[in-house]
Amino acid sequence: ELDEFDFVEGLLIRGGIEVEVCNVVSLHGYLVGSFPSTPQTTESALQAIIKHWREVGLPDYAQFDNDTRFQGPHQHPDVIGKVIRVCLSLGVTPVFAPPREHGLQNGIESYNGLWQAKVWGRFQHQSLAGLQEQSARYVAASRRRKAARGDSAPERRKFPRQWKRNDEAKVKGQIIYIRRSDEQGQVMVLGHKYEVSANWCHRMVRCEVDIDDKEIRFYGLRRSDWRNQPLLRQTAYELPRRYVE
Repeated sequence: ELDEFDFVEGLLIRGGIEVEVCNVVSLHGYLVGSFPSTPQTTESALQAIIKHWREVGLPDYAQFDNDTRFQGPHQHPDVIGKVIRVCLSLGVTPVFAPPREHGLQNGIESYNGLWQAKVWGRFQHQSLAGLQEQSARYVAASRRRKAARGDSAPERRKFPRQWKRNDEAKVKGQIIYIRRSDEQGQVMVLGHKYEVSANWCHRMVRCEVDIDDKEIRFYGLRRSDWRNQPLLRQTAYELPRRYVE
């Protein structure tokens, strides 16, 4: 199972209250969630993610765009943000969609549009609390309507009772970046440019950062034959010591 997360931005309640929404939808479309708040920060996004997973259980993968609140700051290489750290601590593999491409984000973008039409656009909201209440009613109704889809979805893992967030803990597992190679067959991952293959230019690449094995594996993605993903290159890579010790 995979959960897709995204923000809806640029909303204003009467009186000038700025609102943003952290939305989530499962790959099979039956588990949705919406968390309106004043402008979202990394911390508020994390609270929404953790609250959602405590309620519905853990997926195997969580997909995000490249917003710094999800990924971490972009101005320095080798940065692992807090959202990534929380995902890895829960055994969830974070996946980052390719910048400025929409295919892999279709599910969450569709839900963003529905939420804006059914919640934001249909009612006049006098306060943030009122918007949150209306949003919660819509989420509950949407889950009821789509409950049958859950029969074909993989079982989700229970959220561990003893889990405690620790932003300083050692990280382990994998991080996946989906990227499009440039005209020379190169991709950018964690602030570094890698030569993947001169025969794989302007094409999609799945970049698996394996923290435990200290390497990055680059696989070619074919949308017409997604099961056939050739290994294009492997290269040594080690996260900074502050993350792994």
